[in-house]
Amino acid sequence: MPVSTDDRIEELRAAGVELVAGSLTDPAGVTRAKYVPLRRLSAFQRSGMGVSPSWSVFCVDTGIAFTPTIGVAGDLRIRIDPDQVRIIDDGIAWAPGSLTEQEGAPAALCLRSLLAAKERAAAELGLEVRVGAELECTMIAPDGSPASTGSWSPYGIRTSLDRSAFLVDLAATAERAGLQVEQIHTEYGHDQLEVSLAPTTPVEAADAVILARIVLSRAASRHGLRISFAPVPFEGAAGNGAHLHLSLADETGPLLSGGDGPHGIRPAGGSAIAGVIDTLPDLIGVYAGSALSALRLKPGNWAGAAACWGLENREAAVRFIAATPGSPYGANAELKLIDPSANPYLAAAAFLGSALRGIDHGLALPPEIPENPAQSSEPPPPLPTGQREAIEALENSTVAAELLTPEVVEALVAVRRYELTTYGPLTPAETTQALRLAWSC
Repeated sequence: MPVSTDDRIEELRAAGVELVAGSLTDPAGVTRAKYVPLRRLSAFQRSGMGVSPSWSVFCVDTGIAFTPTIGVAGDLRIRIDPDQVRIIDDGIAWAPGSLTEQEGAPAALCLRSLLAAKERAAAELGLEVRVGAELECTMIAPDGSPASTGSWSPYGIRTSLDRSAFLVDLAATAERAGLQVEQIHTEYGHDQLEVSLAPTTPVEAADAVILARIVLSRAASRHGLRISFAPVPFEGAAGNGAHLHLSLADETGPLLSGGDGPHGIRPAGGSAIAGVIDTLPDLIGVYAGSALSALRLKPGNWAGAAACWGLENREAAVRFIAATPGSPYGANAELKLIDPSANPYLAAAAFLGSALRGIDHGLALPPEIPENPAQSSEPPPPLPTGQREAIEALENSTVAAELLTPEVVEALVAVRRYELTTYGPLTPAETTQALRLAWSC
């Protein structure tokens, strides 16, 4: 039985909550919020809190990339659902917000609503969708310098136990917030962490990504650390990914297992993977289009910079995970080239939308590339990984406009072109320093 808003307020008050935040994540990938006293929770749901339409073209810094359709006039609302409020810090709770018109209808640039529409489209086709997320991030010192200067052991027990107090706090904070963490480990890069989240419905998965970023950042701050979600936090350092896993099932079972195709992939599952690969050149500006993204998307970085698929192939854009006892949630397709500068709602909408498009068009599964694509006898064509090329591909893509709407493409192109103009002339060292905390929560 649903809990009334008044009862929810009393529950939160008993837990010490005084303020409630509702957040939006804009096309530039930055999460922004408004707060209300707890007693005004019902107003946050009913009337929402006012925001300028320019929130959708705020840039990674203080810039605003006005477009022909977004200027200084107008007003929209952030609305939240009290049932989705989670405690994130002492006295503070949070809920994912939706961007709406004054009357309550979804705004044209509500990326959460865009993902919800893709989820509904899949359901109308009789498909059950699950999305899981992995967050890579880098621990840094409060002044923006590296958190540690000693030797680093990737996945090492020493490097993780050296941060045990933080990791325990992180696990406890996630549990309190209702965040379903599956795994935490230190990663390959110096001072790098990875947190894996349980698969769930697409909108809930994107909500969980934002909640995880908040939880990571709040726990880190209590231990003298900050968290960078920059695609590359320091020049020459390992990059941070934001991998998404996708599984699909119809009334007869999973689309990515139980068939007679490669690794058990059914025909519709093969078309879904084909759809994702087919749209990569058009959508790389969605997945990895920031001023720092190209520094990560290079062969040899395990960043998925090649437009192909392969079983457990970490150099392929789509890494296929087969249905085995070692995969508790069954077969899924992991999109590896996504980085944390991408809006998770928009990235998931593009990922799911391109998979559904592949099914609708009956696209054939391309041949698998089981080895390093750079060493393949038939390497896949290069992706437009440079920011200028990614922006132009996105702007000129009829597929992107079809999947994401022209309004969303216009806003994303505007904020990324601002980045190109502002940070394009800088050196990698200057750009990483300027944007190291741009996507932090």
